[in-house]
Amino acid sequence: MPNMSDTVITLDAVTKMYGDAVGVKKVSLEVPTGSVFGFLGPNGAGKTTTISMMVDLIRPTSGNIKLFGLDSVAHSRAIRARIGFLAGDIALDEGLSGWQQLEYFGALHGEFNNKYVRELAARLDCKLNRRFKHLSRGNKQKVGLIAALMHQPELLILDEPTSGLDPLIQAEFNKIILEYKQAGKTVFISSHILSEVQEICDQVAFIRDGQVGASKPLSEIIEGLPKRVRILGASKELQQKLHKLSGAEAIKTSDGLMTCTYSGKPQTLLKLLAGEQVTDVTIQDYDLETIFMKYYEG
Repeated sequence: MPNMSDTVITLDAVTKMYGDAVGVKKVSLEVPTGSVFGFLGPNGAGKTTTISMMVDLIRPTSGNIKLFGLDSVAHSRAIRARIGFLAGDIALDEGLSGWQQLEYFGALHGEFNNKYVRELAARLDCKLNRRFKHLSRGNKQKVGLIAALMHQPELLILDEPTSGLDPLIQAEFNKIILEYKQAGKTVFISSHILSEVQEICDQVAFIRDGQVGASKPLSEIIEGLPKRVRILGASKELQQKLHKLSGAEAIKTSDGLMTCTYSGKPQTLLKLLAGEQVTDVTIQDYDLETIFMKYYEG
């Protein structure tokens, strides 16, 4: 178990019931300081319920939640002063411009860094002079992201942060999050965009039907999986050798293209291929989307 100073978020057997319906059941998590933590699951899996309890918008039926070592209910106000939060469904004042909305949040928080807000707006290509009711879904999301980031909190909690953003802005958001991590701060991201999570997260947890089934460093998850191998122009002799190779499984051949999974030593496979006249060879790790699908199929 890590020391409390090494852990920003701790969930201990947290359950939320809605009458007889289970929102989440006995969820336990630990989020290390200075990490980017991905919380993964399809719609309805329990991601937003978990986050809402973390920021004390709703209360757990049982179990407890601590942020910075503080109880999420007893010390809710002190915790909120130290976090930046983006809800999955943004509800801001329709009559205010983006700038006015951010100024209002700054007044509530007790600080408004004009220069940093303008910097974030430029990086996210966010026009802050238009009223919120006239903004597209993507531009509303940008205002919400700036609101979460603008006071440079110790912890960011973001629920589906890139929803509605175009790919270029998503890429810039990823840069901002990685800079945030480099500054020693912590990010908790709920998402179903797996390519995004794989690019920026150190650790992930899968939630399914309200229960967390896996929570590990991403490197550990990928390291234990077989490689995906694709060989173009494989001869019949090579195909026969691969069928005999220990660790090669799920071998398929079609029109000169041979694919398989391989869990043996890379050197052994490369040695086998070294003397062969093949057109192309690709050896890849499983991506997070494949891992995710395998988990949910199971």
